Order: sequence, then structure tokens, then C-alpha cells
Amino acid sequence: MKHEKIKAALLASYEAQGGINHLDGVNLPSQESVNTLARDCMHLLFPGYFESAAIEKSGVPEHVEKLLEKIERRLKSEVEKCLRFSRNADPSARARDVADQTLGQFPALRSLIQTDVAAAYDGDPAARSIEEIILAYPCVLVVSLQRVAHVLYHLGVPLLPRMLTEFGHERTGADVHPGARIGTHFFIDHCTGVVIGETATLGNHVKLYQGVTLGAKSFETDPDGNPVKGVKRHPDIEDHVTIYPGATILGGTTVIGRNSVIGSHVWLMKSVPPDSIVYYQGDLTSIVREQRNKTNGQKPVPISMSQADWVI
Repeated sequence: MKHEKIKAALLASYEAQGGINHLDGVNLPSQESVNTLARDCMHLLFPGYFESAAIEKSGVPEHVEKLLEKIERRLKSEVEKCLRFSRNADPSARARDVADQTLGQFPALRSLIQTDVAAAYDGDPAARSIEEIILAYPCVLVVSLQRVAHVLYHLGVPLLPRMLTEFGHERTGADVHPGARIGTHFFIDHCTGVVIGETATLGNHVKLYQGVTLGAKSFETDPDGNPVKGVKRHPDIEDHVTIYPGATILGGTTVIGRNSVIGSHVWLMKSVPPDSIVYYQGDLTSIVREQRNKTNGQKPVPISMSQADWVI
């Protein structure tokens, strides 16, 4: 009886404030089940790396078949819950189709993710082996799950893609939205504090360090003041760009040109031409751009940019 007042207050808050699963209606996806799905996907992408016992080469086909069956069952179940939530006309049939299409992408995903592993190994002199990269580098988990979630995102599955990337976010501190489009050979060094928004696009051979934000400068609102969904809000990063720790790049029209380097703690809301270096000068009050000279080997000449040109 001592809990009666607390129980009554909680029941009243459930009615008034929500935040309760759809009782007597649609059951939402299970977080624990989705976390298990995320782990199983990593086992399928890197067989033998995360098992408690060694796998003989002769046992790999059976191991893969068991993983495929497990993932298929769980994927169908959780996708169907998501589709019922979004009031899909035939959630069961659509869930089967989504599961088939997603599993069909795994060979291509694995090839793509191998380029990320190679980029991490090539991009960090502290790395001693590919095995160390796969087992111990947080970027492998974050980027691999984002690539799986990206498939589900473009198949129109609600909830589940974000839950998969959140598993990686929770483990590593890097928040990469499943909607972000990411090219080959992507490396996030150290991972912690990185944020990549839904409509960001990243080219090939992009390298980010910790604390980088690829975010929205602002967002449109409707007449009632609510955010307008589905518009381009986040920047585009072209091929062979390196962005150093703590840099913040904002805006849906902002483009960082290929072969550019963005220095630590730079704040950008305007585009940068290709082959540029952007950094703070000593007084931290302005940004200069160095146009790289790749033809005669001369030292780059800084070109000062005014406060009117760059928002700091």
C-alpha cells in the first residue's frame, strides 16, 4: 500500500504526458533486440573476430548460415514492428521484403567497410595490424552500423535505422545519422564527440578527428513554428578532405572542396574552395585560406579573409 500514491501519480503522468509504449496497440521495437541485431551484424561482417571460441575455416559456411538465419528472423520481427508503427498497409510482407533486400546488400557492404578498415590502418601510425583496427578501433563499429542502417533508412524503415546507429553512438560517443551519405575509405580517428547530420554527404577518403560536427546552421519552420522535415540542412564534404579536432561545419549549402584541410576548432558556415587549408591565425580572430600549389612546389601563400567573408 505504501506505493499507492506513487503508482497513482505515475499512471496519471502516463495519461497526461505520454512516453509510454503503445499499449493495446502497436508494440514498438525492442531496444535489447535491436542491440543484439547490431552485434550479430558485426559478427556477420567480421566472422571470427568477436566470437568467444575460434572458428575453423571448414566451419565458416555453417557459421554464416546460422548468422543469416538469426539476423533474418530478428530483422523481420523488428522491421514489422516499425512498419506497423508507421501504419504500413501490409507490414508483414513488406518486412520480409526489407529483410531480403538488406541481407542481399551485405556482400557489397562488407567490401565497402573493408575500405574503411584500410583507411583507419593507413591513417593512423599507431595502428600495428588490421586485426587491431577491427577489434579495438571504435570507428569500425560506428561506420559499419551506419552503413547497415543507411540501407534500412533508404528502404523507408522508421525507428530501426536510428536505433542501430545509436548502439554505436552509445558505445563510442560518435553520432552518425543513418541518412548521411558516406563514400569509401572513411576514417574517424578517436571517434568521441563526432556528430554527422542526416543530410550530410561525404566523399571518398574523408578523415575526421574527434569532436568534429557536420551540423545544421538553422532549419526552416512552418507557420506554426514547427521544424520542416526532409530539407537539406548539413554540409557536403568532397573527396580527400581532412577535418581536425573540434571543427564545426554547418549548413546545407556549405561545401568543403576536395583535397582541403580544415584545422582544429575552426567554425565554418560558408563553402571552401578545393585545395584549401582553413585555420585560425594566432589571435584567433580571423581565418586565412592557403591555396595549395601543386604544380611548382612553392610554399603556399596565406590569403587573409575578412570577418565579413567568414562567420566565426
